[in-house]
Order: sequence, then structure tokens, then C-alpha cells
Amino acid sequence: MTFEDLELDEELCHAVADMGYESPTSVQSLVIPHAMDGRDILASAPTGTGKTAAFLLPVCQFLLDYPRKQPGSTRILILTPTRELALQVYEQAVELTKHTDIVSGVITGGINYGTDRETLSQSIDILVATPGRLFEHIQNEMADCRDIECLILDEADRMLDMGFRTIVNQIASEARWRKQNMLFSATLEGGGVSQFAKDILQNPEVIEAFPSRKEKNKIHQWYHLADDLNHKKALLVHILKEQATTTVVFVKTRERLQMLKDYLASQDIMVCWLQGEMPQDKRMAALTRFKSGEVPVLLATDVAARGIDVPEVSHVINFDMPRKADVYVHRIGRTGRAGAKGTAISLIEAHDFEFITKAARYTEEPIKARVISELRPQNKAPKIGPRKKKLTAKDKAKAKSKAKPKIKNRTKKR
Repeated sequence: MTFEDLELDEELCHAVADMGYESPTSVQSLVIPHAMDGRDILASAPTGTGKTAAFLLPVCQFLLDYPRKQPGSTRILILTPTRELALQVYEQAVELTKHTDIVSGVITGGINYGTDRETLSQSIDILVATPGRLFEHIQNEMADCRDIECLILDEADRMLDMGFRTIVNQIASEARWRKQNMLFSATLEGGGVSQFAKDILQNPEVIEAFPSRKEKNKIHQWYHLADDLNHKKALLVHILKEQATTTVVFVKTRERLQMLKDYLASQDIMVCWLQGEMPQDKRMAALTRFKSGEVPVLLATDVAARGIDVPEVSHVINFDMPRKADVYVHRIGRTGRAGAKGTAISLIEAHDFEFITKAARYTEEPIKARVISELRPQNKAPKIGPRKKKLTAKDKAKAKSKAKPKIKNRTKKR
């Protein structure tokens, strides 16, 4: 299948070709026909499989088929959970529409309010925004949602994790005259996403895209056992100097990030970093330096686990393990994008060992141990016992009845 087969206009096909894409990915070929028919979409697809173009291309085609007749406010609204993701979706929208008259804009937290007012004063066709900042403008009567014809929620599961559900529902109610909705999530499992979909969507086409072998991430995963923090730091420096090229290193807290930033600088390793409550101009500057290859190592807390799309990331290193297995998946998804090969390395201490087995079960991929000869651990890996079977309500009732002492009725013989 080609993009022309999807009945996209020549201008869009030209832009896609300029971006180096020859044929649609599985999620694009599944979503675009239904979206162009005006159906609501509930879709899941792994990271790095072309999800953004899957919702941008059909709405761009809609705007070409039904051009604006007079100046007005936003027609297509795309909500994303993070600033970085909003900027990347906006950049891709600009790329896809460069041969058209479609106008795109972006609004995120951390940007000057005057810049937002300038954006909102234009006749924006596609607006990409983070929920919190957009809702501020709605409350201050700076943003008008009455002309919105399509609402798209990208990474809806992440929005739920970040507590945006109420705000998103309020924004949706402001755009009550819309004709179409699309919700994209890394997974459709769990009641949270299902209820979110019920709040927003009307009789959606449910799509679960399984990437082809060519599209599938080829991420090699392994771990190094560390005796303590100093051993872990030594392992990190060795990997960064001997094995890695463009690398994202994840840590659990801002304090940990500051410590590691200073330590790597003392080892003559150039780094840039992303963390929470960081001014937007500094965040953008750090990402620009990393994407351009000026700085080979990006340190990040989990604020950056989603939304960084740098095709050439060779390694992801978990200096600290995350709390949840799905966060681990999003972290390692920063490498091996769009079918490229990548490497994910976890540096673990004894207390992290149980999480490695959990992550391996979740990804359904083996995560094996490796050893660097000159940095062998002194301690052995702890033994993990078999998983306890989760008891059902019936099992619990049965166990409770067994625990009660049995009273025997004895009858005396006469």
C-alpha cells in the first residue's frame, strides 16, 4: 500500500515523501481510512510506529476537502500530556502541511502568555496544546472552542496518569459541537482508559495496531548488577565512553539528576538534561542540543519518558529503575524508533532485582545479565522465589472456611 492508495491529496503525499516515508505503517493504514470516513477512533499502537501521522493526515485531508470560508478560531484541537510531545506534534503538522495553506499553532505551559495570545488571535486550523495551559485561556475567555470540529487526545493513558481527566472533559464540553473524536493510547487495558473513551467518544472504531517485523522496535535489553552507588556510577561512565553514542539516561529524582550531572562533568562527559519545573526555553535548548548531536548524553527524569522523538538514539540507560513496568517500556521506547535497532541497559542494585523480572514479564522479552570484566560485581544476584498465585474471592472464602476450627457433634452411647 502507498499513501496515494489512501486517497490523500497530492500535497500531503508530496510532504510525506519529503519526510522520507515510502509507505504507511500498520497503524496508519488501519486508522486513516476510518478517520477519513468521519468515524470516532479509539486506537493503541506501540511507540515509534507512526501514530502521529495516523491522526494528522486524515484531519489535514479534511481541512483540504472543506477549506475555511472565513477567518475564525481553531478547527482541529490536539491535546498532549507533555510540552515536548506538543512541540513534536506541532513540528510534524508543519512538515505535513508545508505544501498547503493549512495553519498550525502550539500552546504549552512555560511559554510567555503574550505569545499564546498572538497564536490564538490567528485563524488557526490545527492547534496542539497541553490541557492545563489551554484551559487557563478558556477560563480567561482567550480561547474559543466553538469552531472545533475534531478533538484528538494523544497518549491518553499518560494524561490520566498526570491527572488531566477532569480538565480534558471540561475542554471537551467547551467543544461540544465537534463532529469527530480520536483517542490514542499506548494500551487499551485498564478501566481508566475505557471510561475516558466513554466520556469522549461516540461509537468508536477500536483499532489495536500490531507493527510488522520491519516496523517493530529492535531493542536489545540487558542489565548490569551493581554493588552500590559508586559501582553503578563507574559502570555508567564505562558504557558512555566505550559503547554508547547518543544516549538518554533516566534517573528517579531531580536531586539524583543534579548529582549525576556534576559527576559526569567531572569525568569529562558532556551532558544536557530535562527535569520537572524547568523553564520552557531551557527545556527546548537542551533538546535542540541533544537532537543536533552537539551533546551526546541527555539526563532525564520521567518527565521525558514520553515525548522525545530522536531517531538516532542508540542507547537508553536506566540509572534508576522506574516504579512501574509500563514506565520502563516508555523509557526504553526512546531508542529503536521506527524499526531501527537500539539498546536498553539497566544498572541495578540488589533491591531492584525483582523489578527486572517484572519488566521481563511485561515486555515478554528476556532481560539477561551482562558483566564488564574490569567492573565485575562482588555480590551475587539475589534469588527470587516463585510468584505467589493471586487468590480469587472464591479461593479466599475457601481458605477462610478451612481456617475455622471444626466442631464435632458427638452423641453419647447409652
